[in-house]
Amino acid sequence: MKLYLVPTPVGNLADMTYRAVEVLRSVDLILAEDTRTSRVLLNHYQIGTPLQSYHIFNEHQTVDGLVERLLAGTTIAVVTDAGTPGISDPGFLLVRQAVAAGIEVECLPGATAFVPALVASGLPCDRFVFEGFLPHKKGRLTALRNLADEERTMVIYESPFRVCKLLDELAATVGEERQVAVSREISKIHAETIRGTVAEVKAHFEQHQPKGEFVVVVAGKQS
Repeated sequence: MKLYLVPTPVGNLADMTYRAVEVLRSVDLILAEDTRTSRVLLNHYQIGTPLQSYHIFNEHQTVDGLVERLLAGTTIAVVTDAGTPGISDPGFLLVRQAVAAGIEVECLPGATAFVPALVASGLPCDRFVFEGFLPHKKGRLTALRNLADEERTMVIYESPFRVCKLLDELAATVGEERQVAVSREISKIHAETIRGTVAEVKAHFEQHQPKGEFVVVVAGKQS
């Protein structure tokens, strides 16, 4: 019995590791955030392992049954649409329950969007805080205010529909002159990183419609 967490490419399918392919071929079952998305990847690498849907809307209802299957000897891998399971994606709940049940858990190294965005930002990456997706409504402004005095580099995930709103909120909380780097479409054909002050990057996206998934890297407050 063993549970694998298998990272999948955040953009280019060629970013899949050899070992990830081997594990997905060898397990008894793959849990996928979106089976349609994962099927494209599996077909590309000729992986015929059975798929089962596993996402934020059913993970609480299915976790006990999955742990029972693991305890019975089933080997299971978890994948998400892109990146590493558990990082702003389903995975944590099953890992916690599996660990509590004494099941071996292994996470393969691999893709996650915030690492290339952070390293390519040009901002200090020796110490940083990962915030993932901020609350959409309740608690959002409080979260941003709490980050205003953070001295470490901050990493935030955002959708294309709210990235301009986030930059407006950053201007109001950390100031228009704070340095940021906004990366989108990481490892895809149209990948880009826009660097500058909050005001400069905000002006860019007011003129260029935001498209794709975004990672916003914000400089920490200077002590």
